[in-house]
Amino acid sequence: MAEITPIVMPKWGLSMQEGKVNEWLVPVGTRVEVGMAILDVETDKLANAVEATDAGLLRRQIAQAGEVLPVKALLGVLAPQSVDEAQIDAYIAAWEVPQEENADDGEQASAFDSADVNGMQLRYRKAGNGAKTILLIHGFGGDLNNWLFNIDALAEDHTVLALDLPAHGGSSAQLPASANYVGLASVVLQLLDQLDIDQVSILAHSMGGGIASQLAIDHPERVEKLALVSPAGFGEDVNMDYIDGFVRAESRRDLKPVLGLLLANPDDVSRGMVDDTLKYKRLDGISEALQTLAQNLFCNGEQISRPGLALNTASHPLMILWGDADRIIDPAQADNAPAGTVLHRFADSGHMCHMDKAAEVNALLKAFF
Repeated sequence: MAEITPIVMPKWGLSMQEGKVNEWLVPVGTRVEVGMAILDVETDKLANAVEATDAGLLRRQIAQAGEVLPVKALLGVLAPQSVDEAQIDAYIAAWEVPQEENADDGEQASAFDSADVNGMQLRYRKAGNGAKTILLIHGFGGDLNNWLFNIDALAEDHTVLALDLPAHGGSSAQLPASANYVGLASVVLQLLDQLDIDQVSILAHSMGGGIASQLAIDHPERVEKLALVSPAGFGEDVNMDYIDGFVRAESRRDLKPVLGLLLANPDDVSRGMVDDTLKYKRLDGISEALQTLAQNLFCNGEQISRPGLALNTASHPLMILWGDADRIIDPAQADNAPAGTVLHRFADSGHMCHMDKAAEVNALLKAFF
């Protein structure tokens, strides 16, 4: 049965144990290509399309809309026409879901490490063992889990280091004395020093793009390449309905429409995503830290600092990826990037194209890095 290829429930993030099938996006008989969105799955954290990891003819849809299935459960089958229905029936009947360890909070925590940087505890995760390191820097209000669709793909060829910035994710609520791009870039540099990492390429999102640009400017020898997703630091305007709304929101009712601004389809915001964000925002000191960052970086609808404009692609090759439906930072700001920038735009994608266009983005990132 070597010609039969399974489509299985993916594992998105360390805590995912199961997913709910919302709908198939392609009918039986479709010639599936790698990266094609084939069905929509929802977890307690988010909803997203399952993208094909193999090419082939879709012969069978096993999972039905509304079913909740464990990670690695058989969702469908790819096989050429030469494989008869009896062979497919036998393959399905013999399929066993591989044993998935049920990670409790302690086991999940063990997948992360932390470092003390000037009294700030910074959480980070390392994956892969490549000769070169790619550093992942998330955006305002995010955390390292924003890269859950990208880490494994990049770790195939590189060492990947994803961190939680100060006052984000599992890091402490304390901010550096200079709570701006210069100060945050300095914190990132100190983390690299502690981990004995001499040079990195950087993948960064939104506010993280401003930090990455600042690090490349202040310490050019420590940065090789930059890939920036919907980056701050290349123009003046920013949607303060998102920034201020995120800072102020104290309930699900207030927060859900704010989070909806991140996505091309606001309906993709799950209850789990809202609940996790509220849990983070209610930690001691987080609201005050977010307010400070908002004032220092995005005051009165204007980006106070624009380090991206000072980049030089001759010394730091630069790729920018942007969703055309971004409602947080105008994609037109990519026009301000320095000469030699490689730009990729994504239709029907918002501020998080690294998540909702993950297969396409990952292919571009792997080629670039």
